[in-house]
Amino acid sequence: MQAMGLISWVVFGALAGWLSRMIMPGKDPGGCIVTPLIGIVGAVVGGWIATLLGFGGISGFDFRSLIIAILGALIVLFIYHKIKR
Repeated sequence: MQAMGLISWVVFGALAGWLSRMIMPGKDPGGCIVTPLIGIVGAVVGGWIATLLGFGGISGFDFRSLIIAILGALIVLFIYHKIKR
């Protein structure tokens, strides 16, 4: 992964963490540190899955990348909810 791609996923991850918590209800770990971390992990997961599915690498800021990051963060939150139960 290129440096710009990694930076993109971190920024998108922070935003995706916040947006995914707004989309998916439930008791989640919160705070101004944990929410971006969930989003960053989700963005990396989303980017990895998107690359495996043939969507290609992400090297900049665009709407498609943001959607992938949000979907990845939602996946991480879903898994967290299942484990927490």
